[in-house]
Amino acid sequence: MSGATIKELSQVDDLRELAYLFAVVWGRSGEPPINSDVLKALAHSGNYVCGAYVDEKLAAGLVGWFGGVPPRDLHLHSHILGVVPGSEAHGLGFELKQHQRLWCLERGVNVIEWTTDPLVRRNAYFNLTKLGARATAYLTNIYGEMTDGINAGEESDRFLISWRLESPSAGAEPKLDQLIRDGAVTVLSVGPAGEPVASEAPVARVLLCQVPDDIVALRREDPGLARLWRTAVRRAVGGAIDSGYEVSGATRSGWYVMESRS
Repeated sequence: MSGATIKELSQVDDLRELAYLFAVVWGRSGEPPINSDVLKALAHSGNYVCGAYVDEKLAAGLVGWFGGVPPRDLHLHSHILGVVPGSEAHGLGFELKQHQRLWCLERGVNVIEWTTDPLVRRNAYFNLTKLGARATAYLTNIYGEMTDGINAGEESDRFLISWRLESPSAGAEPKLDQLIRDGAVTVLSVGPAGEPVASEAPVARVLLCQVPDDIVALRREDPGLARLWRTAVRRAVGGAIDSGYEVSGATRSGWYVMESRS
């Protein structure tokens, strides 16, 4: 545990500080991804706007709002989570998500949803294994071409992550060797030169897909190869999800596990 203090934010000065934190994290100092006016409106209308403080300094923030049609599919859409560079090792993101989980359960909300880039494997491991959520949809270029300092020029393919809060708050890392022995089939892997290697998969209950080590660095060093990976993952993972699979887990080494829902 980091020893952070997590609290809801509603005062204008606090919300301006939170907007600035998001701008720093996303490399958008001139135009934060969400400004303080919107944060104020969200907080005032009863949504989730929280910050994590370490040594009385704001080090991370998390924002979400209610979505769906109550009561059948009421959920919290968790829109943005940011941690100041250098603070990731403290586990602030995990603590904020656990705080958000309890906040929702206290209000009778049992599902949190958000989106994440399927090429950023550390986020996939965090969402799918550490939290125990699942990727239930593949959204192609949902936000259009990105302009922030991390993703500039990239198409915005995203997983839709669904976290059912009544389930255990953490999952176990998939064991690839055992899955392969049980008949899992690889549909995409990293080739010897870092290129995507796709294969036509026979019908299988479990499919495996590997993504590169650091897509952010790859975008800087070889934008063309990064675009090839976007297309390859869109076809392999997006195609599998459209065919009735969901992404049920991820390994630290960058493998997705996709299970048939039928």
